[in-house]
Amino acid sequence: MKVYHSIAEWRAFRGSVPEFAGRRVGFVPTMGALHAGHRALLERAAAENDHVVLSIFVNPTQFDNPTDLALYPRTLETDLQLAGGLVHSVLAPAPEELYPDKYRYRVTEQEFSRELEGAHRPGHFDGVLTVVLKLLNLVQPHRAYFGEKDWQQLRLVHDMAAALFLPTEIVPCATVRDADGLALSSRNRRLSPGGRAHAAIFPRLLAASTTAEQAAAALATEGFGVDYVADRDGVRLGAVRLENVRLIDNVRL
Repeated sequence: MKVYHSIAEWRAFRGSVPEFAGRRVGFVPTMGALHAGHRALLERAAAENDHVVLSIFVNPTQFDNPTDLALYPRTLETDLQLAGGLVHSVLAPAPEELYPDKYRYRVTEQEFSRELEGAHRPGHFDGVLTVVLKLLNLVQPHRAYFGEKDWQQLRLVHDMAAALFLPTEIVPCATVRDADGLALSSRNRRLSPGGRAHAAIFPRLLAASTTAEQAAAALATEGFGVDYVADRDGVRLGAVRLENVRLIDNVRL
């Protein structure tokens, strides 16, 4: 497993014929702080491809809150240990490597990206779609793997790939949950032990409530700050705040 911090070095490597000729490339884009959910994505990528590429990049353009960006965990050495045995190449550039244009050029989706997460985090999906497009262009994978916990993101990335005629197959992967049902997330580690135990109520109430409105009311009663709960295409999505940590999840209805 080799780590590339330079885009120029990565492109020289990706263009090498002996390494990639006739080989299927699987890609898992992440912002680091890897956990068992990321490991599951990497395991699937390794099972379905010949060469697995992992990206680790805390993308500044998708953060609407500077404090959230500053607090996001950066754990490269631990991440590389977790990826061991599954990943062949790691792309871990600095922001100036991925944004030499200083974000002058960006991808904007005009409809779905303005709902749900987009309504509460202005510009968030511009940053997500822009960095994903850049990474897909750099890695040129046959398949790219995304977790279903970020359901809206997954839908937007899938539709962008189709709209822009990208050759990469966008592969959805089931949400990995802790024993108490809470979806694994890098943000969970910012919760206190008591907050972490309380957070498990979030997915339970999403699933148990009869309507989205009932779920939102029940979450508020339990002390969560509720950004939204909404039903879309047979999926109930929610975003809440607990101890100044923002959590998102979704359950199938």
